[in-house]
Amino acid sequence: MEVIPDLWPALALTFGLFLLVGFFAQLIDGAVGMAYGVISSSVLLAFGVPPAQASATIHAAECFTTGASGASHLLHRNIDWRLFWRLAPAGVVGGVAGAYLLTGFDPTFIKAVVIAYLGCLGVYMLYRAIRGLKEEPPHLNHVIPVGLIGGFLDASGGGGWGPVVSSTLMGRGHTPRYVIGSVNTAEFVVTVAISVTFIWTFLTGRFVFEGGVASGLAALAGLILGGLVAAPLAGYVTKIAPARWLLAAAALLVMGLSVWQGTQLWPRLLEYPVFNDVVRRSGLF
Repeated sequence: MEVIPDLWPALALTFGLFLLVGFFAQLIDGAVGMAYGVISSSVLLAFGVPPAQASATIHAAECFTTGASGASHLLHRNIDWRLFWRLAPAGVVGGVAGAYLLTGFDPTFIKAVVIAYLGCLGVYMLYRAIRGLKEEPPHLNHVIPVGLIGGFLDASGGGGWGPVVSSTLMGRGHTPRYVIGSVNTAEFVVTVAISVTFIWTFLTGRFVFEGGVASGLAALAGLILGGLVAAPLAGYVTKIAPARWLLAAAALLVMGLSVWQGTQLWPRLLEYPVFNDVVRRSGLF
């Protein structure tokens, strides 16, 4: 693929920006179990990348970063294998369905529901962190449905596996260290399945790549390299950080992202006549 010489400065800037985004997003994701997809997706969407293309780019990068993160958590013994073997298969099924539907479905209302859910869950998590945590083994009840929903929302929204799955499990009282390690490791399996689905939809013509290929590859390369550099650090941070502080950090992160995404999504929701009418009747607009 030939690149026009005048494009190199722009490509270098794009690569550098997403190198930083990938590094900090993966460091946060690996340490508190969430946010890589949400942060990366927010930046890509801000650049005008279509949602399906943003999700495909992020999951392609996550094939590398989640693999490195999972290896780091394995090294530091942060994984509960009973939890992993329930989450991974369920997440694959949900992720494949979400990736397929995203290529022909408007996820605005789904995002609105998820944002509201995460905001409420973030408040509850912060309450548990302030109250204090008990070190107890993971509860395996209802883990499979959580994995299904998390995988579906992760693929259809460009991010959501960590916020939905990690937040739900930690909110139910699971030990943060093992939740984060298990969820991050399972995410590698889910991400590979989602990426394969996007490739299949591209090859069959259901998904069309928009915009410049060179710019997209520069962003992808930056996300991959930044994430690979940060991934080994995340497992160590998770191992040494107190569980209570990890949960509090995750809670604040979830609430902050919920508020941020809500403000970004609000104008799009008002474009729907039904929602606009409800808002006007309630006096919120």
